[in-house]
Amino acid sequence: MVDVPQTDEGWYMLHDFRQIDWDAWRNAPEQKRERAARAGREYLASYESAADSPDGEGTSAVFSIIGHKADLMIVHLRPTLDLLSQAERQFERTALAEFTTQPTSYVSVTEVSGYVSDDYFKGDEINEGLRQYIEGKLKPEIPDDEYACFYPMSKRRGEEHNWYTLPFEERAEMMSGHGATGKQYAGDIDQIIASSIGFDDHEWGVTLFAEDPVKIKDIVYEMRFDEATSKYGEFPGFYIGRRFPPEDLLAYLNGEAVPTAEHDDHGGHHHGEGHGEGHHHGDSDGGHHGDAGGHHGDDGHHEGDGHHDGDDDADDEEIRGQLADMDIYAGQPHGEDVYATVLYSEADTEELFEEVEGLRGNFEHYGTHVKTAVYEADDRDRSAVVSIWDTASAADTAAGFLSELPGIVERAGEESGFGTMGMFYTVKPDSREDFVDKFETVGGVLADMDGHLETDLMVNEEDENDMFIASQWESQEDAMGFFRSDDFQDTVEWGRDVLADRPRHVFLA
Repeated sequence: MVDVPQTDEGWYMLHDFRQIDWDAWRNAPEQKRERAARAGREYLASYESAADSPDGEGTSAVFSIIGHKADLMIVHLRPTLDLLSQAERQFERTALAEFTTQPTSYVSVTEVSGYVSDDYFKGDEINEGLRQYIEGKLKPEIPDDEYACFYPMSKRRGEEHNWYTLPFEERAEMMSGHGATGKQYAGDIDQIIASSIGFDDHEWGVTLFAEDPVKIKDIVYEMRFDEATSKYGEFPGFYIGRRFPPEDLLAYLNGEAVPTAEHDDHGGHHHGEGHGEGHHHGDSDGGHHGDAGGHHGDDGHHEGDGHHDGDDDADDEEIRGQLADMDIYAGQPHGEDVYATVLYSEADTEELFEEVEGLRGNFEHYGTHVKTAVYEADDRDRSAVVSIWDTASAADTAAGFLSELPGIVERAGEESGFGTMGMFYTVKPDSREDFVDKFETVGGVLADMDGHLETDLMVNEEDENDMFIASQWESQEDAMGFFRSDDFQDTVEWGRDVLADRPRHVFLA
């Protein structure tokens, strides 16, 4: 009997294709279209953050499909098949579903096979690199590349060429050669290969990701000449699309280019460094997708998910307008045209900094990353980890990684209230002591104000002149009362002489 490779399974995967009824969309009243787009945007944003998953495990993304086969491809990865079913049914509950049909879908599960490592299946100890490779295959994150190509495939069972009658050694040799071809595209192609045997009409579902769509054509073309494909590969159809953030859904439905200019470098999901290390078809022996570390769940306290609709947008504009009237620059709702995540930790600051430095090394591979730093409270054992990004989705994804740092805490026993207003100050070196003394004075004023919870002066571990003031309030009105106060205006005037530049950000969360 031919040897059957062992397999181990990970997360379940759904490619949910949707076709838009464009006639119905055009004929619908504007208010109805906006309501449908808002509902769709909320659905997509919720699933991108894996809010449906009990442990925050999983990942989702939406792509605009080019051509007649579909309009949208929503990709979900979740720990259970039931969560995929729920995702599919929850979409049908949205107002957007009224304008769509489902021309096709594809169900699969990630796996590793016996082509990867005998030691793994024997339960023997394996090295860290292989462990991360296997973990990345079983629990992959959707890469942040702009373009995606999906296609199902099977291995041939013809009269002349039958993959399943070949000896294991022969199959393994062909897979090795196939993988060697794929490794030439490391850094250009990411991939997720999932098994669909018993789940769907074909045997595997392959999703390729790339910044340059031509690279997708190149790798598929070159693979056609490998024996594993030329003799034994069968491919019923291909779908090509471009990723866009949920907040661009209305722009997409209105026929605009997406990602829009605002989100063109959409930042998506930044999960580790790894690009694909090869493209292996067959028994799901694929390249690895980075370290696949971190989840979307957030066990800490953070600001800035970047998703604002309706009244929230109006509130943000009102706050920013009031601040502008007082000559205080507030930038965007979550910063100076950026988005931020702030988490607090009670871990040892040096230990925390080492962990953050490792994550920051990964973050810096992405053009949407602005800054990640550790700030230590001046007078108590707490630190803030601040991560600033060009896009909301990138900041939200970074929060998933950062929430797993040691000692992350919420404000135990207190209501979060209006949230933190975080102000960054770069102080002239000669004025640093004066600035700290002034903060103590202002802190005394704050302690007596209605609605004030707490305010910390925090110092960047890498630059003692970079200060972060985190101020917590019960309500927006209480916070604005401070900005309107004479004490604050006096502080602003005083600060013009001691600061190296104006306060960089004001976070209103």
